[in-house]
Amino acid sequence: MKASKIAYRPVGLALGAASGMIAGAAFKQAWKMIGHDDDAPDATDEDRTWQEILLAAALQGAIFAVVKAAVDRAGATTVRRLTGIWPG
Repeated sequence: MKASKIAYRPVGLALGAASGMIAGAAFKQAWKMIGHDDDAPDATDEDRTWQEILLAAALQGAIFAVVKAAVDRAGATTVRRLTGIWPG
């Protein structure tokens, strides 16, 4: 494994944790606007419809994927700017 990849690993882990928190907050806000409710449904919520549960899951997955990709790309770009080496 390349040294740059090994050196980037702790940075990637920290960015992953940060992106999870950012995505969670973004999903919560998006659900409040779309679902008109403070809490998104869980898959086992008996009082929620299939449509509502699947919409929440799809929205959550999309938000997490976009935020993760944006944070990972920004981290790699920053490392390249600082070191001159792409960490991948």
